[in-house]
Amino acid sequence: MKKIKLALGTHNHQPVGNFEFVFEDAYKKSYLPFLEKLEGHPKIKIAQHYTGILFEWILHHYPDFVRRLKALVAAGQVEMMTGGFYEPILINIPDNDKIGQIKKLTRFVEKHTGYNPSGMWLAERIWEPQLPTALAAANIKYTLVDDSHFKSAGLDEDDLHGYYVTEDNGNTVKIFPISEKLRYTIPFQDPQVTIDYLKSLATEEGDKIVIFADDGEKFGIWPGTYQHCYENGWIERFFQALETNLDWIELVHFSEVIENLKPMGNIYLPTASYREMMEWALPAKAIHKYEAFEHQLKDHKLFDQNKVFVRGGFWRNFLAKYQESNNLHKKSLYVSNKISRLEKEGIDTTLLSEAKDHLWAGQCNCPYWHGVFGGLYLNNIRFAVYRNMIQAETILDKLTRDGSDQNEGWVRTDYSDFDGNGLDELIVETPVYNLYFAPSSGGTLFEMDFKPRTINLLDTMTRREEGYHRKLVEHNNSDNNNKNNDAVASIHDMVIAKEADLDKYLHYDSYRRSALVDHFLAPETTIDDFKTGKYNELGDFIHGAYQSETKKRNGKLNIMLSRQGRVHTENGDVSLLLRKELCVSTTGSDLEITYSIQNLEKHTADLWFGFELNYALLAGDAPDRYYYAAGQEIDNKRLNSTGILNHVHEMGLKDEWLDLDIHLLLPDQSTVWRLPIETVSQSESGFERVYQSSVILPNWKIKLSPGGEWKAKIVQKINGIVKNVSE
Repeated sequence: MKKIKLALGTHNHQPVGNFEFVFEDAYKKSYLPFLEKLEGHPKIKIAQHYTGILFEWILHHYPDFVRRLKALVAAGQVEMMTGGFYEPILINIPDNDKIGQIKKLTRFVEKHTGYNPSGMWLAERIWEPQLPTALAAANIKYTLVDDSHFKSAGLDEDDLHGYYVTEDNGNTVKIFPISEKLRYTIPFQDPQVTIDYLKSLATEEGDKIVIFADDGEKFGIWPGTYQHCYENGWIERFFQALETNLDWIELVHFSEVIENLKPMGNIYLPTASYREMMEWALPAKAIHKYEAFEHQLKDHKLFDQNKVFVRGGFWRNFLAKYQESNNLHKKSLYVSNKISRLEKEGIDTTLLSEAKDHLWAGQCNCPYWHGVFGGLYLNNIRFAVYRNMIQAETILDKLTRDGSDQNEGWVRTDYSDFDGNGLDELIVETPVYNLYFAPSSGGTLFEMDFKPRTINLLDTMTRREEGYHRKLVEHNNSDNNNKNNDAVASIHDMVIAKEADLDKYLHYDSYRRSALVDHFLAPETTIDDFKTGKYNELGDFIHGAYQSETKKRNGKLNIMLSRQGRVHTENGDVSLLLRKELCVSTTGSDLEITYSIQNLEKHTADLWFGFELNYALLAGDAPDRYYYAAGQEIDNKRLNSTGILNHVHEMGLKDEWLDLDIHLLLPDQSTVWRLPIETVSQSESGFERVYQSSVILPNWKIKLSPGGEWKAKIVQKINGIVKNVSE
């Protein structure tokens, strides 16, 4: 009789910062029912991976689940896999963090299941050739990647029914190829399709191995899959089909394979991830070309046999595609280097371990990229990652500053190439703030960490074109996605809009949304023009380079940023000297911002100047987050509202959930525009509009005589608030 071996695996994960109800829903619709099905079919063998984030949550909320999982492990039915505890993209973090995170999850799994895992789940199957060195140091014997990785190295389908050995500088690891075929038949097609495929590969020797391993969430959380898998009985029928054919299908664990079977040979894999991820890493316009090329191949029936040669981008290019992702990544490296320096100094304390764990939580991969699953556009996920890294820094502050320093205040300044763009940024740290400036790019402030609330107040997103926006515009309704009662469409093939007319929110920015963005507006500009990005910028200050210097005096740090630039006016171009000086307290939260504009021409200049602030407070349409203005009633106070405040001298934003009041003091008779930044992005559940931040644009119409100078002082104060929803 012809036989074949089948190794099954599932990967279960929820990101740091995901909502409690999402964890709960995933548990009840996927993790628990899947476990129950396994208990009812003791002959089914499977490897399971739970990220540390999820495992801790389950242990805390449903400890009986862990007891039941441990029983399946003891029975030999479940093999546990390890990985980075907080599910980082391993190539995205330093080796000491890679090894530390893997060992942390290995210890955790062994403690709670009794199993010491030697195999690991590679987050997003993102492979780079140097990984074996770190994996070997973390005692990893095997991992799994897509079969397309192997095909990119020149192997054929027939070469992929086993495992291979790869190495880096003599450090070896075994690698299993995950079958793309099974990723799309399980659970989207009738179980018999999978059985027939296995039968087509079976041999008299029975030494071929086929590997299925994929997200556990596709069994209950992906759209339509709970009904499909459990209510309509797909998993029950699949397990029954496997049991019926156990006379020729041998279910095996990965550890058993490497113990009992020889590898098929050595392999050196190129940098890769799953096919969709590499497409998502491309710039939007390149995605359009990529898709057009794919369609051409499919139209000529050339795609299936040649798709291995149709490769998208490279995961690290997400860091180039999105400044926000790069900011998170470089922040994690910055904090990791701080910890490493203290470790080299021999500091080994509970506080340092606590800081390291917060850093690792901040390395959770989900907000570092974007595709169907990536969470870069989800502000709650970015918030949680930033929060953990800021918490790590506040702990490190305690280790590097004694009590007297804290009481007297302190400040650190650092000019260095923080973001890896070849140009120096300025980082200022105090007990209250971390301030990150980009002198070479508009003299802007692109990160403002308020340490007492462990929040980056500028954690917003720039609105940019995405490759899938074109699909949204072309999409009329979602009823055509699937009409088969026994199958569901893969999440990669679905087009669902979570609200009508989302395409009207597709606006794109020509600059990075941050703070201290200096605008010179045309006389005809309206707030709607500015909101949609369809306005004329008359100055060359937004992207221009600023001179910068810092001086410490009287317990405060002064940061001076200046640029001599030009503004186009109706009377011709005007040369201006713009200065912005920030005065930062070394003990408190007051931030004084003084602007001055000097006319360098010999004729009068009529100007309309404003500077932009982006405050990211998570929820735009919540009753406990709102605007206020002294002496004025605001009809719609919520943070996603649009409006103009005239003759305002005092205003702010309150977030009662964070206990945060951002209070702004302005020159008398100031005009302030307020408007939301909202993005349209793709997620597992469809296209959605996401509030990212609230823009505050104080602006003034200025008439400057030859040589004349205009000045304005703005003070930002941040305080705790008395919670009062009715305010």
